[in-house]
Amino acid sequence: MNDSTPGRRGGFLSSLAFNIIIPVIILSKFSGNESLGPVWSIVIALSFPISYGLWDLRQSGKMNAFSILGIISVFLTGGMSLLQLDPEYIAIKEAAVPAIIGLTVLITQKTRYPIVKVLILNDQIIHTEKLRSSLEARQATAAFEKILAHSSYIIAGSFALSSVLNYILAKAILVSPPGTTAFSEELGKMTALSYPVIALPSMIVMLVAIWYMFSRIGRLTGEGIENFIVGATTEETSQK
Repeated sequence: MNDSTPGRRGGFLSSLAFNIIIPVIILSKFSGNESLGPVWSIVIALSFPISYGLWDLRQSGKMNAFSILGIISVFLTGGMSLLQLDPEYIAIKEAAVPAIIGLTVLITQKTRYPIVKVLILNDQIIHTEKLRSSLEARQATAAFEKILAHSSYIIAGSFALSSVLNYILAKAILVSPPGTTAFSEELGKMTALSYPVIALPSMIVMLVAIWYMFSRIGRLTGEGIENFIVGATTEETSQK
C-alpha cells in the first residue's frame, strides 16, 4: 500500500474545495444586496483560490510557473470584475492563460528543457536516469526524442482545446453588466462549469499523451513501464 495516497487524495479535495466549491457557493448564494453584495462576494470568493495557491507554493518550497500563472489569472478575474470591465476582457483572459501554456509547451520543445519533461518525465514520476540508460543501451534515444515531440504536440493540443472552451464558456455565461448580483452569480456558474466542461476534456487529451509516451517507452526499452515509475518497483520488491 502506498502511504502517499491519502495525502494526494486530501490535496485534491482541498484544491477542489478552495478553487471551485467554496467560491461557487459564495458567488451563487451570497452575492445579493441583502448579504455580501456583488462586490464583496467576488472579493471573498476569489480570496480562497488565491490563498490556497499561495499556501501551496509555500508548502512545495519552490516556484512553480503554472501555479503562479493560476494565481495571476484569478487576480486578473477579480480585478476585471471589480473594475467592471466588459465581460469580453474576462473571456479573452480565460482563453489567453491556457493558450500561453500551450505555446510555451511548443516553444520549449525546441530547447534542451521541454515542458513535457517537467509535466511527465520528472524525477517524482519516472526514474529518469534508469530510463536514459535503458534507451542508450538499445540505441533508442533519437527515437524517444521524436516520441517526446509528438507528446508535446498532443499536450499543446489539450491546452488549445482548453483555450477555446474557456472563451466559449465565458462568452455564453457572462452576459450581465459587471457590478451586479446577476454578474456575480454568472461568475459562480462559470466557475462551477469550468471543471466538467473544460478540465475533464483537457485531462482526457493529456492522458492520451501520457498513454502514448508510456506505451512507446515500453516498446523502445523492451521493459514494462512499471520498471521506470517511481515507487512501482519498490512496492513489487517488498511484496516479493
